[in-house]
Amino acid sequence: MLPQLQFHDDLAVITLNRPDALNALSFSILEELQTLIKNVKKSAARALIITGSGDKAFCAGADIKELMGRSRQEQQAGSEFGQDVFHQIESLPMPSLALMNGYAFGGGLELALACTFRLATPNAKMGLPEIKLGLIPGYGGTQRLARTIGITRANELILTGKTIDAEQALQYGILNGLVDKNTSLNDAMSFCQQFKDFSLPVLQFAKSAILRSFDVSLQDGLKIESNLSTLAYSLNDANEGMQAFIEKRPPSFKDQ
Repeated sequence: MLPQLQFHDDLAVITLNRPDALNALSFSILEELQTLIKNVKKSAARALIITGSGDKAFCAGADIKELMGRSRQEQQAGSEFGQDVFHQIESLPMPSLALMNGYAFGGGLELALACTFRLATPNAKMGLPEIKLGLIPGYGGTQRLARTIGITRANELILTGKTIDAEQALQYGILNGLVDKNTSLNDAMSFCQQFKDFSLPVLQFAKSAILRSFDVSLQDGLKIESNLSTLAYSLNDANEGMQAFIEKRPPSFKDQ
């Protein structure tokens, strides 16, 4: 079964829909996920939630059977395709949230790391176990995990392939919080409500400045921040926000 996209008012929800295989990522699922991400980008959604169907797994990772017997060129192309799909999630104009409602291993954790925020149910377990298969993460895990929790913890998880539970993931800084298993989707939607009243282009500027900080020197990063903050200042939404502050009222942003 392919992933499904639903809209709840101005929140988009993508559900990985392969519970019999613990929502593992086949290449056809990655292709459909790419299509759905493009649809979300074109929509009026203020935030995206990605979760898994069933009560066992968010996403158990890549479909290992599909990886066997591939040429080096095919493997390279597959890795680059997965990285591209996850980059499209990371670079969405709106915030994204991974609701990790169970196992999140390999490509599943890499998918979650591409999202802006991560919440998990207490039964969630996660890790990058590729080293145990004679492999390393190929969909961005070595890069995003180190950027998220630091090189020391990233080395610990990637080089040992260990599994950690939701409490450990929260302590390590992978998660933004834990949610009740019975109300997890509602809790995720409530988390995303806080972005609905902000200016969408300004959210995008802020996201871009943070992401680009990992790729440049501090001085270059400060220049990027200055340029993007000036772009934000030039919007009508900035005038509205400052005027609302002076008038002691909630702002009414128009994404302009």
